Amino acid sequence: MEFVLSELSAQVMTARAAQRPLSIRGGASKRFYGEATDLEDLRSHAVLDMSGYRGIVNYQPSELVVTARAGTLLSEVEGALSEKNQMLAFEPPRFAASSTLGGCVASGLSGPRRMAAGSLRDFVLGAKLLDSSGIVLDFGGEVMKNVAGYDVSRLLAGSMGIFGPLVEVSLKVAPKPFEEATVVLAASEAEALALFSQWRGQPLPISATSWQATDQGDQLWVRVSGSQSAVTSGLQKIGGSAVDETHARAFWDSLRDQTHAFFQSRPLWRIAVPPKTLPLNLGPTLIEWNGGQRWLAATLPAAELRARVAHCGGHASLFRYDAKPSGIPVFHPPADALMDISRRLKQALDPVGIFNPKRLFPEF
Repeated sequence: MEFVLSELSAQVMTARAAQRPLSIRGGASKRFYGEATDLEDLRSHAVLDMSGYRGIVNYQPSELVVTARAGTLLSEVEGALSEKNQMLAFEPPRFAASSTLGGCVASGLSGPRRMAAGSLRDFVLGAKLLDSSGIVLDFGGEVMKNVAGYDVSRLLAGSMGIFGPLVEVSLKVAPKPFEEATVVLAASEAEALALFSQWRGQPLPISATSWQATDQGDQLWVRVSGSQSAVTSGLQKIGGSAVDETHARAFWDSLRDQTHAFFQSRPLWRIAVPPKTLPLNLGPTLIEWNGGQRWLAATLPAAELRARVAHCGGHASLFRYDAKPSGIPVFHPPADALMDISRRLKQALDPVGIFNPKRLFPEF
């Protein structure tokens, strides 16, 4: 693998010398995500293919930490964890069999369990990055520790490769729950949001929720996870009709991997709002994370939609689209402080601007 890394480093140095942009690619399962690159610009880009730099470097089940190279298939990592009855608790999406660990972290996306376990960023312990000089930089490590200053390794989560290609990542892992069960309830959107609010005030082992209006009526799905006694007690308090294990797993996987029919909508907006926010009434909606994440199939003008979401204290990202509205950034404009940090880090790690230009921010 050292030869592969040397080749990647040489490719980066060559691109920097020529000031030629590099498109970082792992499994290419998330090419749709982020700012689109103009075809003319894309022709001038070279591809930095990370898929060959793969393999699990270190996995100590007793320490609840796994370290793997960026090109390692996500399925390989999760398969190794599953053999030890462990998992990536943030339930990362697999948009294709080719999905890699590096792409998983660079996109920063989390699945249905995020509402209970936390986001991907919360599980990043350390990362190695190839900067534009071809040097491997090491941020963080393999243990939890309290340190002063900003944790750069966590800032790399969701950075879409604009600071450079991840070459290695260390993540916290978690034991799988002893038991899981899923129920479905009939509830309107307002009723579902009221139930979410009610459940948040109770010690219920809820690990995932989803609401959608379907041809079979409005449906609220709830997954509970934990010890047998906790699951049994939780189901008694929640009620609803039990869903068999096979059907339940297929449903939650369809949300995680976005194979559910709702995700074929275009344009598809990803809305993040305070969970207690009332129905937005902006179009067909699928709700997750106890109301905190809402997928919206809406044709409203982007500026109007974002203004209405911002009025609720949230933000909106254009997640999937056929044609992006002119002059509208895909991601909700970040706070000034975050943009300032991002600019300075970009200048430090990639002053020439060769890595995934404009993939995250239109400005750079």
